[in-house]
Amino acid sequence: MTDNVNHPDHYNQYGIECIEAIRASLGEEFPAYCKGNVIKYLWRYKYKNGLEDLKKAQVYLNWMVAAEEENV
Repeated sequence: MTDNVNHPDHYNQYGIECIEAIRASLGEEFPAYCKGNVIKYLWRYKYKNGLEDLKKAQVYLNWMVAAEEENV
């Protein structure tokens, strides 16, 4: 079963999760990337994917919190 919120199939190529490549590429700027995605998903949730977009915003917020906790 496909999990479009936590592990969408189209974001995994050759065993590499896209988010992990982005995290490695951005380094300490990763939380800002997450913040932008939280805003995007909250902005559109009523007009596009509803609850799924709220869950995606939550995933990005959790990643942002985890990244900030690593930097404390």
